[in-house]
Amino acid sequence: MQRASIKQSQQAVQQSIDFQQSMSDAIVDSLDSTESAQQRGVEMSQTLVHSYLDAVESSMPGSSAAVEELRSALDEQVEFLIENHSESFDTFEDEWAEGTQAFDDLSGDWVSAIDDQVDLLIEAHEEVEDQSVEAVEEMSSQVENLQDQLEEVQEQVKEVQEEAVDVVEE
Repeated sequence: MQRASIKQSQQAVQQSIDFQQSMSDAIVDSLDSTESAQQRGVEMSQTLVHSYLDAVESSMPGSSAAVEELRSALDEQVEFLIENHSESFDTFEDEWAEGTQAFDDLSGDWVSAIDDQVDLLIEAHEEVEDQSVEAVEEMSSQVENLQDQLEEVQEQVKEVQEEAVDVVEE
């Protein structure tokens, strides 16, 4: 029962580490869709501002140069934002992957060490159990020998008593 409990604890540790690795993988997998969604949001905002500028340009004659300047500045800022955004996500993903790899390596070593310790513990437990069984069997054998000797002594005492009774009766 103790060995089963130890094995279950070992399995729980392994499942916990597997869960953490799965969560880390899910985060990395979600980064691409998050980055894409955020980039689409920036591009949509750019399109909305372009539509607004088109409306301003069409409703205000002579504003073409100013609107074009705003449009150009907006496009430069959006391009800069998207470039930085992409670089930030790439850096974050690279750092996360390195951290995840380091965690995987460390947890792999840790699980291996735990497995080794559990194996040693179970072996020691089995040895103690074997020694306990041997000790109980030896003690049982000694008790049986002692009982046999006691029965012999009782038989001898009985014989001596019978002889004494016979002597007294004669």
